[in-house]
Amino acid sequence: MRLSASASRETLLRAGSLVGLVVLWQVAATIAASASLPSPIAVLGTLLAQTQSGELLMHLGVTLWRVLASFAIAMALGSALGIAMGRSRALDASLDGLLIVALHIPALVTIILCYIWLGLTEVAAILAVAVNKIPTVVVTVREGARAVDRRLMDVGQVFQVGRYHTLTQVYLPQLYPYLMAAARGGLALIWKIVLVVELLGRSNGIGFQLGTYFQFFDITSILAYTVAFAAVVLVIEALLMRPLERRLTRWRAC
Repeated sequence: MRLSASASRETLLRAGSLVGLVVLWQVAATIAASASLPSPIAVLGTLLAQTQSGELLMHLGVTLWRVLASFAIAMALGSALGIAMGRSRALDASLDGLLIVALHIPALVTIILCYIWLGLTEVAAILAVAVNKIPTVVVTVREGARAVDRRLMDVGQVFQVGRYHTLTQVYLPQLYPYLMAAARGGLALIWKIVLVVELLGRSNGIGFQLGTYFQFFDITSILAYTVAFAAVVLVIEALLMRPLERRLTRWRAC
């Protein structure tokens, strides 16, 4: 009951902050009385119209596909490399300089180079996003691998616990908080980079549409797509990321 009451309270607080943002937006739009800041009602009307026409859903679906593909590649490669670097000092020392360089190369440079080398293709777009995210995943997961309590691993060996159970019940549970941090940060960054990729070199997706509306100074449509984008992010956080984090880290409450 306590957990349920606490969860309900957190949900109300989150909803309250969003409602407060909408109210503040409405007040600002009323005071400004300008086409540069349309009201939430006007934006909602455009959002519904774009949804009914199917145009928004089509572009949103394309963007979601690119986000998912890039996220999967970045998390898989970044996690594997991060664990390896965290477990091996020699490998960590060998790759640390390259990792620092990769962390500080601007995303725009990577995107442009991928488009030049691979053409304005879907592969180039997804690869550009993944390459920009992999270094940050490596850094986070590497710290998690370094923080693993070796004494617990030794206890598993003493009691002759199998490798599979040692991995799933001793090693990975200590790594889950870092993997979730990398996933959350990665998803937030990938959303943003995907839009830039679409703006620069794709003919569909949310980023492409925002660029089109910018050319026509259609602020209402820009905000409508932004609201749809934000709504998807909130749904993913509420229905996927937060429940998954609670499940993977439930041992910490014991």
